[in-house]
Amino acid sequence: MKEKILITVKAYPALSGKYAETVCTAGVNEAGEWRRLYPVPFRQLHQEEKYKKFQWIETNVSKSTSDDRPETYRIKGEIRLLGEPLSTINAWQERRFHFINKVETHENFHQLISLAHDNQLSLALYKPYEWINFKHEDDEQEWNWKKLTQLEQDRKQSDLFRTDMEVTEAFRVVPKLPYKFSYVFRDEQKRKRTLMIEDWEIGALYWKCVENCRGDRKAALQDVRQKYWNEFIKSENYDLRLILGTTFQFHRIAPNPFVIIGVVPLPRDDRRPLFDTTL
Repeated sequence: MKEKILITVKAYPALSGKYAETVCTAGVNEAGEWRRLYPVPFRQLHQEEKYKKFQWIETNVSKSTSDDRPETYRIKGEIRLLGEPLSTINAWQERRFHFINKVETHENFHQLISLAHDNQLSLALYKPYEWINFKHEDDEQEWNWKKLTQLEQDRKQSDLFRTDMEVTEAFRVVPKLPYKFSYVFRDEQKRKRTLMIEDWEIGALYWKCVENCRGDRKAALQDVRQKYWNEFIKSENYDLRLILGTTFQFHRIAPNPFVIIGVVPLPRDDRRPLFDTTL
């Protein structure tokens, strides 16, 4: 079926033994229904198909037969970009109308876990009860060599209609993030939760900060914290929401199957009702 989907999530690229380098993408259709689009070899897409966050796309999708989570679909055929990404002006007026106002903001984390275990949802917009911290921890420095080997094999079997330069760029491996970033918060039952952030934006910000800090990773980490904690939380300028997604392996069985796949810094605007639907 053909759908228009507003992209709200682009997770940091991962290497899959089955699909090589893939990006988990998610968004909502015109009715406000969640769609997880997976797998998407994003950097292997043609330039005119490479979508941005909060940009409408139109494509044919079909329900995944290998992933029974209710929102998981596969892209069938070409992707058409529909205009530019939605504007952020007027306290996210367009983004509120097409996204925030069309999906439920959950505040009950325990209920979300129950719904995931019952396979009723695997994607959700969530607002924590209380923010505690933003942290990082060391992670593996390099990608798994077996997955890199698979990626090289895929490159050799790539699109014959592309130039060698286009193929090289499409299969250039994104750098492995050497850290895991997480938000720590309390849920509605005052239970402390720590969820890892897998949004592409935080990875891109980290590498940009490394570049700006001339390779000083400690300084780069402080700059990332400045953005995700001091600006987004401590400044109280944003009503921060999290887009949560379950992992396929632990969707039904983990005590907490969710990770953060999108961070939504919704600007506070006391002059505008949260659910204003005017444009």
